[in-house]
Amino acid sequence: MAAEVILMNEVESKAAQLGIDLSIDFNSIQLPPGENFDIVSDDEDVYHEDQLEFDSGFGNVIVVDNLPVVPREKFDKLEGVLKKIYSQIGVIKEDGLWMPTDPETKKSLGYCFIEFNTPQEAELAKEKTNGYKLDRSHIFVVNMFDDFDKYMRVPDEWAPPEVKPYTPGENLQKWLTDDKSRDQFVIRAGTDTEVLWNDARQSKKTELVYKRTYWTESFVQWSPLGTYLATVHRQGAAVWGGATTFNRLMRYAHPQVKLIDFSPAEKFLVTYNSHEPSNPRDANRVVINIFDVRTGKVMRDFKGSADEFSIGGAGGVAGVSWPVFRWGGGKADKYFAKLGKNMISVYETETFSLVDKKSLKVENVVDFTWSPTDPILALFVPELGGGNQPARVSLVQIPNKTELRQKNIFSVSDCKMYWQSDGDYLAVKADRYTKTKKNTYTGFELFRIKERDIPIEVLELDNKSDKIIAFAWEPKGHRFAVIHGDNPRPDISFYSMRTAHNTGRVSKLSTLKGKQANALFWSPGGRFIVLAGLKGFNGQLEFFNVDELETMAIAEHFMATDIVWDPTGRYVATAVTSVHEMENGFNIWSFNGKLLYRIPKDHFFQFLWRPRPPSFLSPEKEEEIAKNLKKYSKKYEAEDQDVSMLLSEQDREKRRMLKEEWEKWVSGWKRTHEEEKQDRQKLRDGEASDGEEEYEAKEVEVEELLDVSEQVLPFED
Repeated sequence: MAAEVILMNEVESKAAQLGIDLSIDFNSIQLPPGENFDIVSDDEDVYHEDQLEFDSGFGNVIVVDNLPVVPREKFDKLEGVLKKIYSQIGVIKEDGLWMPTDPETKKSLGYCFIEFNTPQEAELAKEKTNGYKLDRSHIFVVNMFDDFDKYMRVPDEWAPPEVKPYTPGENLQKWLTDDKSRDQFVIRAGTDTEVLWNDARQSKKTELVYKRTYWTESFVQWSPLGTYLATVHRQGAAVWGGATTFNRLMRYAHPQVKLIDFSPAEKFLVTYNSHEPSNPRDANRVVINIFDVRTGKVMRDFKGSADEFSIGGAGGVAGVSWPVFRWGGGKADKYFAKLGKNMISVYETETFSLVDKKSLKVENVVDFTWSPTDPILALFVPELGGGNQPARVSLVQIPNKTELRQKNIFSVSDCKMYWQSDGDYLAVKADRYTKTKKNTYTGFELFRIKERDIPIEVLELDNKSDKIIAFAWEPKGHRFAVIHGDNPRPDISFYSMRTAHNTGRVSKLSTLKGKQANALFWSPGGRFIVLAGLKGFNGQLEFFNVDELETMAIAEHFMATDIVWDPTGRYVATAVTSVHEMENGFNIWSFNGKLLYRIPKDHFFQFLWRPRPPSFLSPEKEEEIAKNLKKYSKKYEAEDQDVSMLLSEQDREKRRMLKEEWEKWVSGWKRTHEEEKQDRQKLRDGEASDGEEEYEAKEVEVEELLDVSEQVLPFED
């Protein structure tokens, strides 16, 4: 029903007829004390503490100098150019661009004022456009409006600055020194985000580290080494750190940010947003910023249509593949690259410019991936010309762009590349057409990267027509697992890149027949793997020891959507997120498949283990510890025994308290029973005994007619 609109003069006329005084004495109104008048918002924490402030002063205004001096008839054109430049950085307020004019000549004075929604957008605009070259004669000089007042108040005489005492910040790696060697994880459920210790050996199972409501507006993300926790907001992203109190360390202004990505060494943060075009026929406008994590400074930005960033990748939003930029060069954050049309653009982080000032030209390239440890690119070019030009995989060294190895692959329909975590091996899964072109089969090209001349080995499954469902390398190892087959219960095969005679040939270790699995999850330390049946398999779990080639446990987490190993390989988390409306929450399992505890959570969105940085131990030291594990394990076995005894004592104390509570209840019941004795006598006509012998039990049979039916039966002689 449409709302009826009444004009104010009609209201006043009606009030006059009824003798109602509409005048209000505002001084007589008493509001509750406090700035919010005792009305607390549900998301007060976000809007009061975390929001990037909308400044009521001039902190959101910049002054752009060295503009062209133009007559009145060219004002609109110059304003259009300025708005086009600055609206890509932030939101300009309505009537937020003003160019003063000379009252005599009516021409502009060569500078303008621009007012943004937030001070952070103004700071970003100053940083990114100061020194911007409009043309040869006009290079922008940009300042914050508030800076003029600051410079005007500089005293004539110099005075030494006040020396403030040094206050050390919190050690962001302190959580790694936990005396119980526990790991942390973050969960999001409803409006709450919580960081907890995993304390599976204790009775409480988890210990709260930090909890915050409305901490993020979409998702949270750990940095790769676990130093920071990133949150996403309308005004941009923020990172937090600490062991027990997560303090905000830095903000990154990027309005309407949708996606973020850290570089492997946590030096840089990539943020992404897109703007809906005014013309529906146009593509979304994309802005990608690369920030220095510690300083918050924008090191480089990239702008363009969504089409320019939609080539390759595993998917993202609005047609843009994410991550757009892929980091390479190992853990030094030295290079990052983007796939383009017929080229791969490789940038170095010292100057954030193209390596050799030009992109790597590769005709028809459709995918590439970096070695996890070395500055080596693996790229794939599909088959062309109806098979006249075969598909190829090439390994290219950066920065000299030398091709280290190339392999032509014939009759290819699709190709996927998988690096082993130490960069020792590269597996290329190639789907090939049969001779009739009606069917496909799958084979593997296995590159031994660290060996001389990078030898390549071809591996085909025993049944070439088997469909490959999943592939996964053993972390830090030489084995890999493959789920293959077209049946509802596919097979799982394990292979090794080493053999007993070290012949350099890949060998099959074992094949497990008919498993309810469609996903593989290796332990971070290798050796153990979870064979998982997700989606259609409803959360089937098999915990498998690859060293012994034996099943340790078979379990189920019904409707599980996520499976994640903790960074040490001691625990496995399985979760049911809000993709399903029911059974939301997570389970924690031991590495060998024992369910340790489960925690239900309504509206459960995320479970993320906090990553650990690489160990400082050398490979030789790690090998020595592994050989002498029994000697080192005595200390922890003693600790486990102490914990077990403590838990037993806690269980005994709990049982004792329950017994005392029961006896107290029984005693109280007996006392009440005695107090009500006279009332019972009255109800029983003077009988006082409660003994069962005073009563006679009788069995009474009751017959009830339920139904009557008639049936005519034929009479036979």
